Amino acid sequence: MPNIFAPSSNLIGKLAIIGVAASPLVAMITISQFTRSGYVTKVGTAFEQPVPFSHEHHVTELGLDCRYCHTSVEKSAKAGYPATHTCMSCHSQVWSNSPLLEPVRESYEKNVPLKWTTLNKVPEFVYFNHSIHISRGVNCNNCHGPVQAMQMAYKGRPFQMTWCLDCHRHPEKYVGKPGSAFDLYEKIRKTKTGTVLHDEKTGKKEWAGSGLTEEEQTLMVGDQYVRKGEELEEGKKLVKEYNIKVEQLSDCAVCHH
Repeated sequence: MPNIFAPSSNLIGKLAIIGVAASPLVAMITISQFTRSGYVTKVGTAFEQPVPFSHEHHVTELGLDCRYCHTSVEKSAKAGYPATHTCMSCHSQVWSNSPLLEPVRESYEKNVPLKWTTLNKVPEFVYFNHSIHISRGVNCNNCHGPVQAMQMAYKGRPFQMTWCLDCHRHPEKYVGKPGSAFDLYEKIRKTKTGTVLHDEKTGKKEWAGSGLTEEEQTLMVGDQYVRKGEELEEGKKLVKEYNIKVEQLSDCAVCHH
């Protein structure tokens, strides 16, 4: 009696069984990668704003202090958006007739706040306090990427929980001396650097200028710096000085109230 199934049927059957067994794992990996993709997290995507504000121009070229616009970053959970009168303190005299600034002038005349589009936002069930991190010397670029080099602001980090936990479990890698959170931008203002350069052949990010430490140079291009040796030991000393309870920082209640 001839065979009903071809010899290759055994192989096909085995592969089918393996495929069915592996499909849940493949589905989990696919979904995980999708949720971490730029399409979902919007990392690197500049959103439309009522006014095309350039951080590179205002911070790097003009030397404005971050706190001139983000007035509550040192004393509140939120960094805050600039009020219209803050913008007009300059633009009532500079580029006062520019069509790009018409929304600012209209906002000022009608006394109606500009509606800025929020780029960096944690879920509603997560609590984040800017002032605590700033007071511990954590530089803005750790979380927001190379802000001083952004023509149009974009989201610099995905804000995934595993990334936040790494900082909470190892704060010595991120904390800085009291009042040092804005040192990078002060040095940029003094040395007239801050523009991020890109190698067209390799795509590698580089920094322009000098006078910055290796850590500051790395943060300037929006990358995370890995402390080692004396730098790490200095970070551990600061953790003790700040009386940071590392074992408590990983407690769910710290961020999820």
